[in-house]
Amino acid sequence: MLMSHPDPAVADRLSELAALKEAARAGGDPAATDRQHAKGKLTARERIDLLLDPRSFTEVDPLRRHRATGFGLAANRPYTDGVVTGWGTVHGRTVFVYAHDFRIFGGSLGEAHAAKIHKIMDMAEAAGAPLVSLNDGAGARIQEGVTALAGYGGIFRRNARLSGVIPQISVMLGPCAGGAAYSPALTDFVFAVRGVAQMFITGPDVVTAVTGEQVSHDALGGADVHAGSSGVAHFVHDDEQSCLEDVRYLLSLLPANNRELPPSAPAVDPADRPTDALLGLVPANPNQSYDIRAVIEELVDDRDHLEVHAGWAPNLVCALARLGGQVVGVLANQPATLAGVLDIRASEKGARFVQFCDAFNIPLITLVDVPGFLPGVDQEHDGIIRHGAKLLYAYCNATVPRISLVLRKAYGGAYIVMDSRSIGSDLTLAWPTNEIAVMGADGAANVIFRKEIAAAADPEAVRQKRIKEYKTELMHPYHAAERGLIDDVIDPRETRAVLAAALAMLRTKHADLPARKHGNPPQ
Repeated sequence: MLMSHPDPAVADRLSELAALKEAARAGGDPAATDRQHAKGKLTARERIDLLLDPRSFTEVDPLRRHRATGFGLAANRPYTDGVVTGWGTVHGRTVFVYAHDFRIFGGSLGEAHAAKIHKIMDMAEAAGAPLVSLNDGAGARIQEGVTALAGYGGIFRRNARLSGVIPQISVMLGPCAGGAAYSPALTDFVFAVRGVAQMFITGPDVVTAVTGEQVSHDALGGADVHAGSSGVAHFVHDDEQSCLEDVRYLLSLLPANNRELPPSAPAVDPADRPTDALLGLVPANPNQSYDIRAVIEELVDDRDHLEVHAGWAPNLVCALARLGGQVVGVLANQPATLAGVLDIRASEKGARFVQFCDAFNIPLITLVDVPGFLPGVDQEHDGIIRHGAKLLYAYCNATVPRISLVLRKAYGGAYIVMDSRSIGSDLTLAWPTNEIAVMGADGAANVIFRKEIAAAADPEAVRQKRIKEYKTELMHPYHAAERGLIDDVIDPRETRAVLAAALAMLRTKHADLPARKHGNPPQ
């Protein structure tokens, strides 16, 4: 057998390659790594290691460098150009990722930087796999001028094209200012870490110069601001480790693309587990408060769910969970906040969640306990009609399996909007504590019998009599069931088993919308 001796020239090239790869991995100035850690922040590669399964990352374009020459850039051409791109696995499933490297040009975006992101987005589309962006960048690279802005345009166009095709997740781990903030806003979910995440279109200095208002970076665009006030951030965390662990958890609940069903899991929790606790969790008195999240926990597998937008519009709860091993999206009115009414923010939150679940084949379960839409001049003037119609449109447009369950009250237009049978729910159930009506009995009696009550010798006695009559005639628990608007009234203790059986029945549901380029939902 002939022995092969390596060509010295090949050995030299391999040594050179190894040195280049090591330089790319090191990220240039070691002091920059120390500065990143001093801020309590991880490096791009450390973040990728936390996100992906061990040793699964394959990098793309590690040797890419910019070709700009102005303003001293010709003498400063580090490898990667400030963004690490590639793919790996999360729980064994392929995921594409790009991570800004703040150590290089502050993670700012130039032509080569943008081209790397464009490439990895196109690869994610071709492979039909989720895309995660780890954002920590100073915005457009000013020295490269308009080419940097064009780079952002290419990202936005791809974000829009991939919307509803593959899951897109943005993780805010540093600054994201100006036009750069629009890419996360175009994605499906935004995670943010307290103390380091900052998102705004115009920074504090510009705000002060234009309006005279004094505001800090965190008060203007920090994680809690976007989780509780603006609604931009869906999830907020105290540290990067727990944040990226929840990104992994979210990915475990999502399909790779819109052509697949969400990944199922063996159901250790029996689908027919009795839910006796529900009898004590939900008071029969429609005016008594309770926490709907306790109901959700009782119904889903292992009492485990991932709440979306927990800090924004808390009068409506949206969550991803499993029931019988199958992923479901749960929407539920929250009586513990504003009595569970629908308002502008809750309508927008629900509409966005319904659209996401429908895009990615996730069945919807709606738990209804709603007194109506929030009344008020501000709500009307700010467009509750337009915004409430977003939730209505989303439900009417959804073709995934849809099951609604009326727990207690369901009044007026809010009853219709919360996935009633009349707008296309596949199965509509109710507990024997349900009250479905145009409005509550008190208000109905005051309207219908206003003149009689006013003319009576004892107005209150007449009013109470008419309230009782209205309840008996139109609000008894079986009124809607008698008219086929409720498919069945069920024992609360059997709810989990009934829902699991219904989901199994609807798993092969197929529905087509009329041929069209796209709808024109209310904005």
